[in-house]
Amino acid sequence: MLKVTPLGGLGQIGLNSMVVEHGRERLLIDCGLMFPRADQLGVDIVVPDFRALRDDPDAFKAIVLTHAHEDHVGAIPWLIREHAVPIYGTPYTLALVKHRLDEAGLRADLREIGPGASFQLGAFDVEPVNVTHSVPDAVGLVIKTPSGTLVHSGDFKLDLSPIDGRLTDLGRLGELAEGGIDLLLSDSTNAEVEGWVPSESLVKETFERLFTAAPNRVVVAQFGSHLHRVQHLLWLAQKLSRRVVLSGRSLQRNCELARSVGRLVVPDGLLTSMEEAGKLPREQVLIISTGAQAEVRSGLTWLISDEPGPLRLDPGDLVVLSARAIPGNEPNIALLLNKLYLRGVKVVTPSQEPGVHVSGHASRQEQRRLIETVKPRAFVPIHGELKHLHRHRQVATDAGIAEERTLIATNGDVMGVDRHGLHALGRAPVGMLPMRREALAPVSEASLQERLQLAQAGLVIAVVVMQQGGGKILHAPTTSAQGLAGEEQSALTLAAEGAQLALKELSEAVRGDDERVREAMTRGVRRVFKQLFGSRPMIHAVVVRV
Repeated sequence: MLKVTPLGGLGQIGLNSMVVEHGRERLLIDCGLMFPRADQLGVDIVVPDFRALRDDPDAFKAIVLTHAHEDHVGAIPWLIREHAVPIYGTPYTLALVKHRLDEAGLRADLREIGPGASFQLGAFDVEPVNVTHSVPDAVGLVIKTPSGTLVHSGDFKLDLSPIDGRLTDLGRLGELAEGGIDLLLSDSTNAEVEGWVPSESLVKETFERLFTAAPNRVVVAQFGSHLHRVQHLLWLAQKLSRRVVLSGRSLQRNCELARSVGRLVVPDGLLTSMEEAGKLPREQVLIISTGAQAEVRSGLTWLISDEPGPLRLDPGDLVVLSARAIPGNEPNIALLLNKLYLRGVKVVTPSQEPGVHVSGHASRQEQRRLIETVKPRAFVPIHGELKHLHRHRQVATDAGIAEERTLIATNGDVMGVDRHGLHALGRAPVGMLPMRREALAPVSEASLQERLQLAQAGLVIAVVVMQQGGGKILHAPTTSAQGLAGEEQSALTLAAEGAQLALKELSEAVRGDDERVREAMTRGVRRVFKQLFGSRPMIHAVVVRV
């Protein structure tokens, strides 16, 4: 039986990782991360819990990647330390992975693959199939085993005129479908969007119209990974005689990697520095920048900063936000827009001009077209929140797949597929590990709760000086604080008195025990804040013995 177990990506956006198993051999399709929630303070990223691969590490043969987005490749440095398996990917995907591994001081066995060239991994015959997405070298995967064949769509759309000319290869998928596809795992991100997603060529045409009419500098704020958009911006800048500045570290890195593998063409003499652009006539400058989500240290945030710099946006400059707002980012983007308007900058957003951004993910009609092409015996929607998975399942049943041959799975659900259908086989251990980028161990839940309490209620430190080896108080408790509200700050003297009263409730013999002293001071301080304000700041009690 062919088994499939998602370790991430089903029930949330990001964290995409999928175990495919036959006999005693396993592959991992993608190895992605996600970014933390607002309440996960001090956390840089979240990676999957890979415990399910530890029960039989010798069975884990390889990682096969669909494309170079962080939510599909970003967790590799954490996994590869424990499982030094080969990593298969297309040229640009491997370039990004190598960069991430180099940053972490790691090496791995990187093996290049490409559309139309199948390769064997034990019982798995794997064929990459070209798909159109918002990043170069994206592929779906067709995996054949003695027990059955599955198609993993990767992230895709059916753009009929993509910038790089590489269409989603429905022809090849149709050929493979003649031999029978037992399971289709398909991208659900846009399952709530009707119709067809417009082509990236629409954005190209919209940009040309807007830029031709722009008398001053033009800034396009976008995701740093959207290299197809960068490509047509470069061509357009050359056509309109504008020099180009790449603003934002991630954008600069991605462009450099793409150029190194021939996936980005940069005309000679087109790129310039921020310093040189500041000296050029304003109508001769195009800035491609990160910051469409109002990220704090992005290129766009720097361009509107009040700090001195070689180039700052001026009244009359045009800023195009070429990205949709990630859910939850709307308040930050609203603040960004206010800052832009305050500088007298002209702003164009997708809500004002829909043609400045199109999605890289298939909508419902495209999803149905893929299903009708592949003709799978069974269907499982992947890559999305539960609302997306359920909507995508409806697309499949509307396309003629019997409901009993579909399944809404969540992370950890073990599914089996064979010639007779799709089977639920139980659960595997899964989870999400909050991490610091430079750390090897996850941030504990207790630590996250402490940080949240600190952020919400502040910290009070109570210190008492006592006799060494006895219970005599040499200096009455003192208190200090961080992060308290104004009226709470004024209660520190009362809090110190509360700690002293609590200590006096103990006998001198008991006060010889530091732990009992700390408990008493904590109790006394907490009592004051609860009675006066109903608040519960964190309290750190310190005993100094002299």
